[in-house]
Amino acid sequence: MELTGAEILIRCLQEEGVDYVFGYPGGAVLNIYDELFKQTRVKHVLVRHEQGAVHAADGYSRSSHKVGVALVTSGPGVTNAVTGIATAHMDSVPLVVITGQVPTAAIGQDAFQECDTVGITRPCVKHNFLVKNVADVAVTIKKAFYLAATGRPGPVVVDIPKDVTQAKAEFSYPKTISMRSYNPVTKGHAGQIKKAVQLLLEAKRPMVYTGGGVILNDASEALTRLVRLLGFPCTNTLMGLGAFPGTDPQFTGMPGMHGTYESNMAMQNCDVLFAVGTRFDDRVIGDPAHFYRADRKIIHIDIDPSSISKRVKVDVPIVGYVGDVLNEMVKLVESSPARPDGAALKAWWAEIKDWQRKDCLRYDRASKLIKPQFVLEKLYELTRGDAFVTSDVGQHQMWAAQYYKFDKPRRWINSGGLGTMGFGLPAAMGVQLANPDATVACVTGEASIQMCIQELSTCKQYHLPIKIVNLNNRYMGMVRQWQEFFYGNRYAESYMDALPDFVKLAEAYGHVGMKIEQPRDVEGALREALAQKERLVFLDFITDQTENVFPMVPGGKGLTEMILAEEL
Repeated sequence: MELTGAEILIRCLQEEGVDYVFGYPGGAVLNIYDELFKQTRVKHVLVRHEQGAVHAADGYSRSSHKVGVALVTSGPGVTNAVTGIATAHMDSVPLVVITGQVPTAAIGQDAFQECDTVGITRPCVKHNFLVKNVADVAVTIKKAFYLAATGRPGPVVVDIPKDVTQAKAEFSYPKTISMRSYNPVTKGHAGQIKKAVQLLLEAKRPMVYTGGGVILNDASEALTRLVRLLGFPCTNTLMGLGAFPGTDPQFTGMPGMHGTYESNMAMQNCDVLFAVGTRFDDRVIGDPAHFYRADRKIIHIDIDPSSISKRVKVDVPIVGYVGDVLNEMVKLVESSPARPDGAALKAWWAEIKDWQRKDCLRYDRASKLIKPQFVLEKLYELTRGDAFVTSDVGQHQMWAAQYYKFDKPRRWINSGGLGTMGFGLPAAMGVQLANPDATVACVTGEASIQMCIQELSTCKQYHLPIKIVNLNNRYMGMVRQWQEFFYGNRYAESYMDALPDFVKLAEAYGHVGMKIEQPRDVEGALREALAQKERLVFLDFITDQTENVFPMVPGGKGLTEMILAEEL
């Protein structure tokens, strides 16, 4: 049976079990849109900007166990999507992004809405394809989904010229795929795993440091079992929140630039650091030279061999899926007669508890202004910690990470590596569609929300009852904080002096808008918003303009060189 390239593409998506495609039509993809229209199995979500399409696919993927799919046209459709693609690439999110291209004969001729999609996206994808023959469409889509989801996940771009979507070929979708040039190592080396377990059992001052790889590999259960079995302290990075339960007494809080005092001190002063699915990035460990300690051993599990010893030299590298490796480690610990030194571990915990007494996340609870931390604490309390929380980037993102305790993986959805303002709302759309009965809150700021605020229109069209928590301090908050600390209070272009009336704006899009200006009204407003199960509610909290995020490790400094609130 011969089908057009567009028909083949839609059949491929059906074979992959794709429920939603997030996209925006244009000339180069109209054949594909025509075929989408003729069927009902794959549903299309019309966003209002291509960046929103990729972010929505990203949020859909992160909050489910599926590959997100986006569809955009050629030229500006592609370039608008690049920010979303780069965001997913930095955070290792599995996406397939299908892009239209001008007809093959016009490629390289500066045709209308032409751009070099493969060249532009090459630095920020796991892989990309330009399909020049209709006979290659099916096998390319199979490869794209396989590449996106296996090994270290990531976005894969498939660029399809318009004439290829019109041409015909026989349809046959491969059941399996193998690629000679792509064979990720998935099973950890048995000898290295044994060596790691021995180091952990001999540790006097151990620390478990986990990242987003635990969540991506669905390894939270194995991690939690091992950490509890050993009795060790555990910290989750910004991308790893929820990998180990945030309310567990063994959890010490997030590490890094805005991590807790106790996590950073324990990371720096431990004798064995057990790093799982994380990459020692600059926002976590600060200056690598400062972080180095000759008397500390480091174990590192990661699916990506290029991430091991990239910034910090490790002693026991283990390449493989973290879930499989952790399960092997659990078996070895359970079968071993040896156990960690109880007295040494007790002394180590006593030291950590001394650091915890700093109470580094305290703030002025008696303030007559709304403190952003208070809003997040109330959101956590009223949702019982069971909401999906997306965020944009800035102070509000850090406060959400600090004050909302995530006990489950895939509940915290944010742009970690790229730090993309505008991510929160479209990501929340994808999360809500993946989890239709769940409470989804988008924690944002008045600067970030305006980056992709047009997606309020998409939310109306598809009846997405997201709760937008806008922590409005009338500044680009994190920019202002850095300008206060390091630029002599010269607030260059960080003041938002022409803000819209967010209540009226939300109402103009057909949603509910609420403005909250007094601390006494915070809980009531959140209760009212959460009770509106069928409506999007935009909560505009007017917060203290002077509030800063603490602790803070200044850029280029070491983990123990934190600025604490009481020091200013």
